[in-house]
Amino acid sequence: MKIVYISPEVMPFAKTGGLADIAGTLPKSLQKQGVDITVITPLYGVTKDCQYSLLKTDLQVMVTIDGKRKYGYVYKGFLPDSQVPVYFLYNEQYYARKGLYNYPGTTRDFEDNSERFIFFDQAVLETIDQLSIYPDIIHCNDWQTGLIPVYLKAKYASRKCFLNTKVIMNIHNLAYQGIFWHWDMKLTGLDWSLFNWKQLEFYGKLNFLKGGIVFSDSITTVSKTYAQEIQTPEYGAGLDVVLKERAKDLYGIINGIDCTIWNPETDKFIAANYGIKDLTGKQICKKDLQRKCKLPGKDVPVIGMITRLTDQKGLDLIVDIFRDLMKINLQFVLLGTGERRYHELFQDYAKRFPEKVAVKLTFDERSAHEIEAGADIFLMPSRFEPCGLNQLYSLRYGTVPVVRATGGLADTIVDVRSEPISYGRANGFSFKRYNSDMLFATIVRVLDFFKNKVQWIEIMKNGMKQDWSLERSAGEYVMLYKKSIQGG
Repeated sequence: MKIVYISPEVMPFAKTGGLADIAGTLPKSLQKQGVDITVITPLYGVTKDCQYSLLKTDLQVMVTIDGKRKYGYVYKGFLPDSQVPVYFLYNEQYYARKGLYNYPGTTRDFEDNSERFIFFDQAVLETIDQLSIYPDIIHCNDWQTGLIPVYLKAKYASRKCFLNTKVIMNIHNLAYQGIFWHWDMKLTGLDWSLFNWKQLEFYGKLNFLKGGIVFSDSITTVSKTYAQEIQTPEYGAGLDVVLKERAKDLYGIINGIDCTIWNPETDKFIAANYGIKDLTGKQICKKDLQRKCKLPGKDVPVIGMITRLTDQKGLDLIVDIFRDLMKINLQFVLLGTGERRYHELFQDYAKRFPEKVAVKLTFDERSAHEIEAGADIFLMPSRFEPCGLNQLYSLRYGTVPVVRATGGLADTIVDVRSEPISYGRANGFSFKRYNSDMLFATIVRVLDFFKNKVQWIEIMKNGMKQDWSLERSAGEYVMLYKKSIQGG
């Protein structure tokens, strides 16, 4: 079974979000399960500057954009600690800049993003052809790869190496669709007849992800609940009708985590290692987190958050209840970046409540591991959450998640009220309605539960025992690949 896995970002070469983590780890697990897999991604300026050695190959691809020839140069490397080949497509005009999709330090997108990924999507298919891979499946990820299924069916279907190729479109977050003005259709080189309400047109504009959904053989997203949610107007971001039409081809597969990286028994970033049989090290990690955050080393519940500072992540709810939270005997540690207004608000909270609040407005891997290991509670009150990874890291580290029951959070966190803890499934706390009163009431319930150390440890251990590994996730993808190849 030959799979070509296409992603606009791959760890450790380039990253803006969770997609890069999955793209950098899932292919390794797939290879271990016997899949012949190749990864293709752009070669950004940040990648060229990284420490990993890449070999420039003799391959060169050419595509036409708006009547002009554009050339791509192919580099090769491997995912770290693996034999998974990664091919990088380089074009100086499109990728020799700082930032992947927008100007660094801003939310302003590059003006030529449409053209950059029109080039990439065609160059991917040209590269596969030149490498003579003959893929059974091309696995696309997010809007940046959305035109690949369109090109494959409309332009490349007759090429020998694609005669038996199926395409899977993986949606990691439907909120990002790659929507551009209609005249960019001219840049695609595709026939204007495809610019219609059933295929590429979206309220008068060109929609890359819509094209990927319509032209793919199967569509996946990153949790079963999210797969259902995106077929509704509330979560469908304007594509709910399109997704409903493809409902029989739409699957939800929870992202897995790399348990070699996220493992409290071996983690090199944390103050003390620990495991389900001996939790002593977790208390050491808590003291270390408090010390590094300049918080008093008290035996109070520590709530951790690692997040983008946006409304989607429930920051508006937290702001609504923050003053009330500060009246409770707890500590709050935040790591992340995002909207300026939230930067300013949480900086102000840290100044006002220096013995209760620590804020780090950046992101670094060590701090993320230290919070997962040192916090008692992890907070994820998301407005929507396709999958979420931090709640899975938290379960692994015995840090009890408090989440809003949406998307992947609903699929992975079982509230302690839903069944007896002794059954082994209950692993956290959740609330359904998106409002600040519900969040506050849930936190109060959690803190009350925290006082019962015996039950609290039982919840921690429930989460630590559960399997949310990449191997489990990869196994589900292998079954889907086989089903797609067989025409199911």
